[in-house]
Amino acid sequence: MSLAYPVREYISTRRDVARLEAERDRVEAERLRVEEEQRRVLDPNWTKRAARERLHLCDPGAKCYLVPKAKQNEGPVAAKQDTAAPPWYETLWESVVAVDTARQPDSGGPSGSQ
Repeated sequence: MSLAYPVREYISTRRDVARLEAERDRVEAERLRVEEEQRRVLDPNWTKRAARERLHLCDPGAKCYLVPKAKQNEGPVAAKQDTAAPPWYETLWESVVAVDTARQPDSGGPSGSQ
């Protein structure tokens, strides 16, 4: 009986140590990721490439062209829009109405039997 408390505290302490080590590993991985991102951002070539790709910017004096994606036939796109699922709130309301109409033919439920 005299060993129960120290053993419980030992197990609790080991659990806390394991949790803190996992947290330390997670923070270290995040730190390494941030350092790598910082190195990338400070690289002028990466910055120029990212500006061209993401923002479609051009170097001064350069001619840049943006080619839009080819549109597919309008017919299948319109058909896909017609068969799209309704918004969640419409589905919810329909289920509430369905439950309500299922109860009405029941002659009012428990209060209707009086």
